[in-house]
Amino acid sequence: MQAWREENAPVIVAAEGFHLIDEEGRRYLDGHSSLWCNVHGHRVPAIDEAIRQQIDRVSHTTLLGLANDRAAELAAELVRRAPSGLNKVFYSDDGSTAVEAAMKVAWQYHRQKPRPEPRDLFVGLGSAYHGDTIGAVSVGGIDTFHAIYGGMTFSTLRLPSPTALRRPPGTTADEYLAHCGEMMERTIEEHAQRIAAVIVEPLVQAAAGVLVHPRGYLARLRAVTARHGIPLIADEVAVGFGRTGALFACEQEDVAPDLLCLSKGITGGYLPLAATLCTDKIESAFLGHPSEGRTFYHGHTYTGNPLACAASLASLRLFDENRVLENVAVLADELRQQLAPLVAHRHVGEIRQCGIMVGIEFVADREKLEPFSATRRLGHQLTLACRRRGVILRNIGDVLVLWPAPAMPRELVRQLVDVVRASVEEVLGKSE
Repeated sequence: MQAWREENAPVIVAAEGFHLIDEEGRRYLDGHSSLWCNVHGHRVPAIDEAIRQQIDRVSHTTLLGLANDRAAELAAELVRRAPSGLNKVFYSDDGSTAVEAAMKVAWQYHRQKPRPEPRDLFVGLGSAYHGDTIGAVSVGGIDTFHAIYGGMTFSTLRLPSPTALRRPPGTTADEYLAHCGEMMERTIEEHAQRIAAVIVEPLVQAAAGVLVHPRGYLARLRAVTARHGIPLIADEVAVGFGRTGALFACEQEDVAPDLLCLSKGITGGYLPLAATLCTDKIESAFLGHPSEGRTFYHGHTYTGNPLACAASLASLRLFDENRVLENVAVLADELRQQLAPLVAHRHVGEIRQCGIMVGIEFVADREKLEPFSATRRLGHQLTLACRRRGVILRNIGDVLVLWPAPAMPRELVRQLVDVVRASVEEVLGKSE
């Protein structure tokens, strides 16, 4: 907070297309999709109109004991598009609450299924991020965000993150990835009777600095959990809605999880909304006469908010009408080509990309992968240099994160990368 106060961050008062406008009239390209949630740009006529029309009908009514048509329509649309078997939808407010709901559903499911079991362990990955509420923090694995809350959280089994850059010294990438797969299978097999669920960010650990998993890891994890009857929770809050090239990242490896967590891009980046999808098998454990006590006692005041659901329905229609997923493929290729010259820069440790999600990791020593001193705030200095050139980006430590909106035009992605390259040259000099 102190640094933020001293730096006079821009105060955004308006937006147009893929640009933000501050109170001084300066325009900025929104290079991180307003924290990874914007899809079609700002002030999108179709979404604006859907919200206006809904305001004229009803802006909010509880789902506690009632229903509303927009929430029902959206649930049907999500089920139609989601991986096979995810037929039930539970609404909440944001990514953290979608994850909290999924974890509580898994916990309660085991205690109410036909042959009840008191399973009491969750399994997550190292370097994981699933949100900031306590359950989500408990299955998180980023010390910067989570270590301070250790006394508040519950114990979680942690699998090694299958990313080659994080391998121990003296270990090849192939050796480390093989080790991660073996550790995953062994851990799950050893504790199968106690594991309530395994939670994973499919394909990419976004808040860890865009750590991209090797192809096949997700499918292998699904196979192991299915073999032992363990629910798999896919946290697609960050990677869903087109970011990887498919509407949902799980589709890339033909994986159908037992629970799917959605938020961020679900409304096109307009309004807070989250959804936790589950299978009929899981939902059936919660059915029965109220006196049986099988109810899922978890609710939010703005659950299934009609305005947010109306925005989401309009956004999903735009995915089809504007062929947004085809555009993502074009943008992914453009990013790859335009970033290629940075690969050889003496301070670039690695450029990681999955779809239109990019993390550029900067290091003081490329050979030893030695980081810059934390006091330098190198990543932040790069974001400031980009801001001076009219682009808003986000850094995670010394990883510069590029996260263009799925519907962004190709020429704006090219402009985004041009600014990044110029900013790197300003802060770190030219590549040698």
